[in-house]
Amino acid sequence: MTAGTKAGDAIKRRCNKVQIQVGIITISDRASAGEYEDLGGPALKEAAQKNGWQVISEAIVPDDTERIQDAIRSFSERGCGLILTTGGTGVGARDVTPEAIRAVMRVEIPGFGEVMRAESMKITPNSILSRGLAAIVDLSLVIALPGKPSGAVECLGFVAGAIPHAVALAQRKPTTC
Repeated sequence: MTAGTKAGDAIKRRCNKVQIQVGIITISDRASAGEYEDLGGPALKEAAQKNGWQVISEAIVPDDTERIQDAIRSFSERGCGLILTTGGTGVGARDVTPEAIRAVMRVEIPGFGEVMRAESMKITPNSILSRGLAAIVDLSLVIALPGKPSGAVECLGFVAGAIPHAVALAQRKPTTC
């Protein structure tokens, strides 16, 4: 093992130990009205906890731009360095999650959406219809994931390695990740 490899491994261990506080927002008209059981939020919560992250806020909101933005901003104010949304990333008439995020973001991070779609294409051809993305909103990394629970968890897994560094940058913390 080279000195560079040892140093790289040490950085990865340190970055993976960073405590990330997470907010999860399920975006669904039916789930917010109590007509449909939210499965995406609980699936993401389990995945976040498996990554060693602490889920501190959860919400279910309708497919409404202002409600989505309010939830994101509220979670950021509560200290969520990572905000995961599930739902509203398709091409349906009520799918407004990407537009809601883009209207309040400081910067979009295109690589997250690109990787999520590319990896998802290996599983289902319908992933080409997903408009998942990541962006910095206030001091939080916001990742818009599909509404299907398995798709949300898979997509989170595809980008999980970059999350600690992105959260540190969003929170303006020094990082060597």
